[in-house]
Amino acid sequence: MKKILLSFTTLALAISSAASTYKVTLFQPAVVNGTELKAGEYKITVKDNNKAVLQSGKTSVEADVKTETADSKFSSTSVRFLNGEGKYRVQEIRLGGTNTKLVFQN
Repeated sequence: MKKILLSFTTLALAISSAASTYKVTLFQPAVVNGTELKAGEYKITVKDNNKAVLQSGKTSVEADVKTETADSKFSSTSVRFLNGEGKYRVQEIRLGGTNTKLVFQN
């Protein structure tokens, strides 16, 4: 019985520490954590609710984020930008189908 309980506990820990993955499309070039990303589709992996990794092909950038929970689900994924020095910097990403918002720490 102890083995079964240990297995369930290990599985629960593995699931709770698993990273969440989403997709986002950047319709224009954007800067994340000092790295300029081309327009296109990116996979976002959220680790420990405070790190986000955006990846497309060989391009990958990691950034500190604050994960916030909205009162209701977002109908679609959207990206909010700050426009400074002629470049669009990702400020936040609202993940469609969830009530999760990633606020990028600048």
